[in-house]
Amino acid sequence: MSTKGLLMVKKPENMVKFKLKLKTVIPIFTVILLLVAGGCGPGNKKEEAKIITGFAQGTTYRIAIKGDTVVGTKAAIDSLFDVVDRSLSLYNPNSLISRINRNETDSVDALIADCIKVAHGISETSGGLYDITIKPLTQAYGFAEGKPTKSPNLDSLLPIIGYKKISVQNGRLVKSDPRMQLDLNSIAQGATSDIISRYLDSQGIKEYLVVTGGGEIYCKGLNANGEPWRVGIDRPYEGNIVPGQDLQTVIGVSDKGLATSGNYRKFYINEDGDKVVHTVNPITGKCVISNLLSATVVAENATLADAYGTMFMVLGLNESIKFLEGHPELDAYLIYTDDDGVYQIYMTPGMSEMVAK
Repeated sequence: MSTKGLLMVKKPENMVKFKLKLKTVIPIFTVILLLVAGGCGPGNKKEEAKIITGFAQGTTYRIAIKGDTVVGTKAAIDSLFDVVDRSLSLYNPNSLISRINRNETDSVDALIADCIKVAHGISETSGGLYDITIKPLTQAYGFAEGKPTKSPNLDSLLPIIGYKKISVQNGRLVKSDPRMQLDLNSIAQGATSDIISRYLDSQGIKEYLVVTGGGEIYCKGLNANGEPWRVGIDRPYEGNIVPGQDLQTVIGVSDKGLATSGNYRKFYINEDGDKVVHTVNPITGKCVISNLLSATVVAENATLADAYGTMFMVLGLNESIKFLEGHPELDAYLIYTDDDGVYQIYMTPGMSEMVAK
């Protein structure tokens, strides 16, 4: 892929300058799957990936499988998506997590228990800046409904926020206050990718790529060209609405999970001219003021990548970089704006190695 006219690299730093101004763009940062990769000459034999697509979680999913697929694979995958929806979806009023939030039950299934366990670990690591009990706050701010309010009553909300105020005991969710509610959206789609990948493993499928509707990915093995699976990241500007139409970069990933979180659609400008984004700090209860627009994270699995991406949006650019420097098991591609509103990129050394040459 030619990058002429696209990037201007400033060495030796892992930063790239975009010739775009914040005031003229609304960034769109979509992770897409490059199902067809070039590079095979006419004399090379390659094994084409078979594509399975479907509708789930309010959007479409895509799965590429290299080699023979198992009869009934799509039906089984659709069934797994249905299981996840009945458990983790906040958009399904009859899901288990929705009923737990309404205090109609306190029983948790294995999916919810696993998500809570992973989330607790990341909450500890982040000092509480990642927190799945944040739903009352995000609901009060109204970003999900497209009607944000600038001043919810934090004095009444903060007492029912806090990951240490919940626990799973003998298959039941214990809350310190019945008004507490869980929001697993920052981890559920990544977990879904991992659930699908474990099913494919159980069927003896050794090389594949799973993409859920939110762009959360888990990939294993190599693609049809015998290379790491190639994942494209759209260039973030207002007119680039078709995934793959204009790519910012392409990375090669194998045996890892990948997810992107972003602060680029739901926001308002405060009286000081700062961009107040829809990410909420669970400790202060306030919306984050940040120049970090998006974070693409590569981790051991998609569950972790999904949750860490959300965590970075709360941490902000500088603290995210510090965190990444102390956690070499994670790689990230961060897009932010400098003081002049010019787009910049920070990449970990490992992510730099993944960028397709």
